[in-house]
Amino acid sequence: MNSSLQHIKKGPIIAALMIGAVVAFLNQTLMNVALPKMMETLGIEASTAQWLTTGFMLVNGVLIPVTAFLIARFTTRQLFITSMALFSIGTFLCAISPNFSLLMTGRVVQAMGAGILMPLMTVVFLNIFPIEKRGQAMGTMGIAMIFAPAVGPTLSGWIIENYNWHVLFWMILPFAVLSMLIGIFFVKNVTETSKPKLDFLAVVLSTIGFGGLLYGFSDAGTDGWGSATVISCLIIGALAVIVFILRQMKVENPMLEFRIFKYNMYSLTTVINVLITMAMYAGMILLPIFLQQIRGFTPVESGLLMLPGALLMGVMSPITGAIFDRVGARWLAVIGLIITVITSWEFANLTVDITYTKLMIIYTARMFGMSMLMMPIQTAGLNQLPQRLNAHGTAMSNTLRTIGGSIGTALLVTIMTNKAKSHGQELAAGLQAAPDKAAMAQIQVDSTIYGINYAFIVATGFAAAALVLAFFIKRTKPHAENNIMEHSEVKKTVETTA
Repeated sequence: MNSSLQHIKKGPIIAALMIGAVVAFLNQTLMNVALPKMMETLGIEASTAQWLTTGFMLVNGVLIPVTAFLIARFTTRQLFITSMALFSIGTFLCAISPNFSLLMTGRVVQAMGAGILMPLMTVVFLNIFPIEKRGQAMGTMGIAMIFAPAVGPTLSGWIIENYNWHVLFWMILPFAVLSMLIGIFFVKNVTETSKPKLDFLAVVLSTIGFGGLLYGFSDAGTDGWGSATVISCLIIGALAVIVFILRQMKVENPMLEFRIFKYNMYSLTTVINVLITMAMYAGMILLPIFLQQIRGFTPVESGLLMLPGALLMGVMSPITGAIFDRVGARWLAVIGLIITVITSWEFANLTVDITYTKLMIIYTARMFGMSMLMMPIQTAGLNQLPQRLNAHGTAMSNTLRTIGGSIGTALLVTIMTNKAKSHGQELAAGLQAAPDKAAMAQIQVDSTIYGINYAFIVATGFAAAALVLAFFIKRTKPHAENNIMEHSEVKKTVETTA
């Protein structure tokens, strides 16, 4: 760690970043439960309403690759205050919006702020904490990344049942403003700035590429993989990403540094984290469908079932970070993934008679396993990078996890839908007489459970693949490239002086 950062007061910086991160993540998960109510009050269809989440994710996804440039070009204070100002303005627009147009505008402005905040937060934590304390620091950061999304559905369900959906945004606005004010008065500059030139062609290519892929995979979950829109978005997005990568490999100062994949442990942990993200989305998406559509639980009851797991995850995150500092990521990852594989397989055997308590126990155990994974594994990979590549490593990791989450969502929803449909047709064909209304309702229930179970089998496969890779994780220290460069520059200066 840079000696000039040792005397900086970390408390106010951590407080500002944590409050900002919590409201940013909470803001996203509050929307999932609230969408049906928003559709009703705004008079919009599901295909329109989904843009409130898809649009947010798209803006986030296309902005993240640019953050490495922004972190190099602007100070920590400038970026943090700008990100929270944008998020606060967007939240205010959402809170007062009488129609879909203004609400969508607010969501886009929110996404611009959140897209800058999360990579910046990771880079700041890596800079202000020495490597021997990074695990605990990143574990603390994990509270926001894990705890807030898990609590969101419960809170949102309660608000939607008792108040207007506008309250969701009025609730988080004061915290967003508070985070910005702490940033104005207390946040110090902890990153080095330079004057890199912005490669506008690279920005265009990354926007079209990552935006096309994200939209294609997201839309596949609703329109299916055979949709002309899905196919064209995926093809155009893939071609743009290929051209973008080729360009980044050739230029001297790339916007997103793909050469970081020469660091083997960074590459391995990034792949593992993408697989974990895809597996995690199974629980976030498929379980609420089962709870509400099959078992008939209210949004609040569904959220309360997930609450113990959320609380446990929030408590465990800094603890696993401290354990990481002592033993490294490998055995945390192995134990966490064994738990994740077992509990994912349990969810692949759901029945209509499974009790609320058993579901809560399995979900809580799954969250306990997940609490050992994401932050320790990501930190293990980032620890291998020299400090000058922290911003690029963070931007790349967040970009790939965003795409992984999008792919996982689309894939699991599509698998669930297709398997439920085909199984329903098989059940209907097996009846001797034409099914009556009651029989059709039972077929619908049985086929939906079958589809959800099959999707959880795929999610179990993701977790199992990550488990195999986790055995190859090794403890790393920052690469010596920085020291080598500094030594050569000193030597050159001495020779010139002589």
